[in-house]
Amino acid sequence: MSEPVLEIRGLSVDYGLGDDAVHAVRDVDLTLHRGEVLGLAGESGSGKSTLAYGLTRLLPPPGVVSGGRVVYHPVDGAPVDVLALSPARLRAFRWAETSIVFQGAMNSLNPVHRISTQLLDVIKAHQPKSTAAGRLARAKELLRLVGISADRLDSYPHQLSGGMRQRVMIAMALALEPQVVIMDEPTTALDVVMQRQILGQLAELRQRLGFAVLFITHDLSLLVEFSDRIAIMYGGRIVEQAPAAELYRRALHPYTEGLLHSFPALRGPRRELTGIPGSPPDLRAMPSGCAFHPRCPKAFDPCDQELPSLGPPGDDQPGRAVACWLHPTAAPAPH
Repeated sequence: MSEPVLEIRGLSVDYGLGDDAVHAVRDVDLTLHRGEVLGLAGESGSGKSTLAYGLTRLLPPPGVVSGGRVVYHPVDGAPVDVLALSPARLRAFRWAETSIVFQGAMNSLNPVHRISTQLLDVIKAHQPKSTAAGRLARAKELLRLVGISADRLDSYPHQLSGGMRQRVMIAMALALEPQVVIMDEPTTALDVVMQRQILGQLAELRQRLGFAVLFITHDLSLLVEFSDRIAIMYGGRIVEQAPAAELYRRALHPYTEGLLHSFPALRGPRRELTGIPGSPPDLRAMPSGCAFHPRCPKAFDPCDQELPSLGPPGDDQPGRAVACWLHPTAAPAPH
């Protein structure tokens, strides 16, 4: 495994303050290594987007980071504590070191400005000493990078298809050559053919440019194909981590197993799609013990009483971690 580029340690995010606060992300540990694709999957409401906005300090009010650290490791220089950056340094850090493609990104472009204006503004804001000719050349290069002809720079967003607008947003995220690109459900609104085209292009760009990707989606089938590692999130916590191929072959957490049986296999014999009964937990009134136990078909005595911590499974598989009482090495986690 390569060196880490982004380390998240004990990150917690709340909405609101005091006794009425909703704990949307709870004590999350994640490490993104240089050049890898780390997938983050889970049902809607599991805390995936909140985690992304928390680590980039883009949380809208009343969201607050209530604990933890986010450490960025640049190619050269000392590690950076992202949560401690001043507003001026944070502004310089965003897009230059870490960029984000937002959920519903294809609707994020300003409809009254040409594509060229929006791309050039990003470059000028972060590279004020650049020349107009240099910025224009870079904008054309970015469009070609994502498979769009440079003559579309003068187009308005409504003159582009949904897939082209999505690729423009990816180009904008890559404008300053960041080391980390966070993609929050970037293909949700697109058809499956366009999804595959964009993700294939993203994989090619990652190989060519060497950036790392935190890919957030509720569609585990996409992550199995395009990620190096996958982390599963439920009720604001990480419940399983594993290399993508190993997770697909043998899920350890019952929740992960349920997600894997919610989409058809691409190869092999047909299998019944079982899904997961019930609904995700209400973050305002979390169940005791393991948050998944009310929906879990394998729940037994300790599940509704003690919260399992995330740790290596009993069979000592390298690179894997799970928070489940079915695996005896899991110890009680702090409440």
